[in-house]
Amino acid sequence: MSDSNIKILWVDDEIEHLRAHIMFLKEKGYWVETATNGQDALSMVEENFYDLIFLDENMPGLSGLETLNHLKELRSEIPVIMITKSEEEDIMDQAIGNKISDYLIKPVNPRQILLSIKKNLNTKELVTKTTTSGYQSQFGQIALKINDSFTFRDWVEVYKRIIYWELELEQGDGAMDEVLRMQKNEANQAFTKFIKKEYLDWLNEKEEAPLMSHQLVKNKVLPLLDQGKKVFFIVIDNFRYDQWEVLKRVISSDYLIEDEAPFYSILPTATQYARNSIFSGLLPTQIKKMYPQYWVDEDVEEGKNQYEGELLGTLFERFRKKASYSYHKISDNDAGKNLLDNLHTLLKNDLNAIVFNFVDMLSHARTEVKMIKELARDEAAYRSLTLSWFNHSALKELLQRLKEEDVTIVLTTDHGTTRAQNPVKVIGDRNVNTNLRYKQGKNLAYKAKEVFEIKQPEKAFLPKLNVSSTYIFACQNDFFAYPNNYNHYVSYYRDTFQHGGISLEEMIIPCAQIKGRK
Repeated sequence: MSDSNIKILWVDDEIEHLRAHIMFLKEKGYWVETATNGQDALSMVEENFYDLIFLDENMPGLSGLETLNHLKELRSEIPVIMITKSEEEDIMDQAIGNKISDYLIKPVNPRQILLSIKKNLNTKELVTKTTTSGYQSQFGQIALKINDSFTFRDWVEVYKRIIYWELELEQGDGAMDEVLRMQKNEANQAFTKFIKKEYLDWLNEKEEAPLMSHQLVKNKVLPLLDQGKKVFFIVIDNFRYDQWEVLKRVISSDYLIEDEAPFYSILPTATQYARNSIFSGLLPTQIKKMYPQYWVDEDVEEGKNQYEGELLGTLFERFRKKASYSYHKISDNDAGKNLLDNLHTLLKNDLNAIVFNFVDMLSHARTEVKMIKELARDEAAYRSLTLSWFNHSALKELLQRLKEEDVTIVLTTDHGTTRAQNPVKVIGDRNVNTNLRYKQGKNLAYKAKEVFEIKQPEKAFLPKLNVSSTYIFACQNDFFAYPNNYNHYVSYYRDTFQHGGISLEEMIIPCAQIKGRK
């Protein structure tokens, strides 16, 4: 929007004293109309369109605040900048409560007026320009960092930088979106090579390794209990680091973030493996060997995550921790309400572990329901939908209630999710699992260079259903598709959010320790 297209209404009963200001704005290219009272202003707003309104607070007849109320009923979208001689707090509170866009105190100078206009009408354009320029200057540095990332810490920093610019640029005009997407794809390609090279060594302790799923409770929860703190361990299923960055902006007004350190999900980045690993403090084969009653194989119809509370109990037993604890899974509103109704009881425990399943259900629903596909059409929309859920969720109400309590919250997830775009053909028998990002079976046919293959699952601490079991993992934004009915299958699943394989989004995931601001 150029200045010459911006139309301003200035309402003041002493408008003749403001001629110099109005002339200044006209010289800058703004179109300015005036009114000397609230009633005339309302009539003008009914008949004309204005981009912005300057409104005097102290006018005879209809006061500035009364005029403001009527203006918001007529045209709530028009920014209103209130100008007043008064510095009384209650007047400011009323004006801000009525959603004014800015507040200026007389006497005002032309530069203040101009700054307020730009802040309210040109912010997006100016921010877009600055953000685009900022990313352009950082593009080369990020590219160098991708090429020079040799440790798990390096890749956390690369991913953080990409997410930062992803969130910054989503407010703009989209001019740099494709460039950032390409750079993210390049980063994921290099990250896949890194994981293929390092992953098995991490699990077998052959070199320095990142904090991973099976070590999370030991490193992030037990030390807090040892310090005598009451802990709420909250796991949001299928929750990515970019989604955490969005939620963090909402909760930071009520919570101090005392510790924030992303960790790495084990493979497969799927609930059956990663979340069972978190609650047990063990890798999958260790769970199956030590607690076979709590492990459910891929080929069994039974739910794969119904023993998380029991697995948490085994962890306490192995570490000889005498702590009172509870486990809850929240998958619908009724479960959330029941949790909140019993919060007074939970506060007596040393530890309360709570799994919120909405984001995982959203991911699956996006595959199954056309409307959800439309709502979560891309990464930005997916983040927005997650934020909308949070703002109306039992989780938000839980955090609202806990902020006043003397508890520490560890907020995390079991794995992330990635947007599947590129089909990779795989052939398997009827016993092969259905996940689109990893396959496990004895008769898999695929191109080895297109996947991360583990022919000896025991080295990755993964259970074998038979002697010749192989695991393969999709990389970057690939997903597995069968040759039968290939075109229909690909069109159905392309651009859906999936998990189980190797990508920055699935493997590098958030964990934050937060405490209410008392």
